[in-house]
Amino acid sequence: MPNITPRKNKNGEITSYTIRVYHGYDSNGKRLKPYTMSYKPAQGMTSKQIEKEVQRQALLFEEQCRNGQIGANRNIKLADFCPMYLDIKKDVLAPRIWHEYSRIIDKLIIPLLGHIKLSELKPAHIQQFIQYLQGDVRQKKDGTIDENNPKLSQATIRRKLTVLQSILKQAVKLDIIPTNPANAEKLTLQKIVAPKIEIFSKQEAAQMLECLEQEDLQFQVLVQLAIMTGCRCGELVGLKFSDFDYNKNKVTIERSAYKLPGEPIKTKAPKDYEIRTITINHHCIELVQLLKDTKSKQAIELGTTWSDNDWLFTQWNGEIMNPQTPTKQFSKFLAKNGLKHRKFHSLRHTSATLLLYGGVNLKQVQERLGHGDISTTNKYLHCIAEADEAAANVLQDMLITHNKCAEEPAEQQAISKIV
Repeated sequence: MPNITPRKNKNGEITSYTIRVYHGYDSNGKRLKPYTMSYKPAQGMTSKQIEKEVQRQALLFEEQCRNGQIGANRNIKLADFCPMYLDIKKDVLAPRIWHEYSRIIDKLIIPLLGHIKLSELKPAHIQQFIQYLQGDVRQKKDGTIDENNPKLSQATIRRKLTVLQSILKQAVKLDIIPTNPANAEKLTLQKIVAPKIEIFSKQEAAQMLECLEQEDLQFQVLVQLAIMTGCRCGELVGLKFSDFDYNKNKVTIERSAYKLPGEPIKTKAPKDYEIRTITINHHCIELVQLLKDTKSKQAIELGTTWSDNDWLFTQWNGEIMNPQTPTKQFSKFLAKNGLKHRKFHSLRHTSATLLLYGGVNLKQVQERLGHGDISTTNKYLHCIAEADEAAANVLQDMLITHNKCAEEPAEQQAISKIV
């Protein structure tokens, strides 16, 4: 049986577990160093979930050791280790992220580096991998080259590199290799410009909400809740009517909808396991109640065709909405009303920025948005600084105009006002 040892921090809290598997003795009768790996529970897991998962990880690790998949000779190739890595990460990564990691591994990492033994991988190999990506081209879904943006962006290159770094980090944890050859300090990477956070200004938001009144009720509720709660798209689609407390004007975010290619729509816990309850205004509650009544009438009209699963946002027959639908609908809505195009996710950014600009403290915004780390919420402070600078410029222009008018003859001032 594997030996499982908890590791604690200075406060006595368990932060991770060390799993050891007996390795036997060498030909001289000397006891060999046991196989070792580390396991760190995901944030938000309960003690029972952690206990169950650490046992599963230990048994899986023991099986890999017994089957010779992990050995002292460290002759395993990267291509052979990748399936083991994906199996370990299956219940750790979000399903959509795990699927994307699998795709990058199959289409990029294994073809380029899979033939190399883990023990022989050097930073030079990883640097060549980066150079290849910098010369790669961006392809559309139909396989054609995107002529407007032919090269991969630095952000895309880093995302692909992150997958390789994660694989090799796991190999270090399993004691297959002593260090990670893909550590950033060992590599030369081009600087990446942080993307600007797109938000709707107060005026733009007001104009958008005015246009929203002409849309169907379900879309109205979707956009209103997006701004009011700052929820992610998948979290909004995963809402049920039973998640609302209609007396206290609150909604609980406890699931997120997602869809993988070729699979039905599923739900999972929110990102970072941040299940949270958010206060919303009475207007939103009224809209949700009105939508509930509308869905009840649709259910009666469709009878057995209607799928009654209490979903807030549905397809025509009551089935949960596709998580990709809000993005498409929002893009069409903006274009139809002549509004500047922004992603649906911009509503989340707008919600956070307006809250901070209105005086809500950073911690409260973090809790509403479900950020696992407050440093993620800090990025919105830049928007506040930009808004403050813009406000100062407006005031400056007003004062300059006022001073000029004061210097002009009364007759000229009157002409200026008419113009």
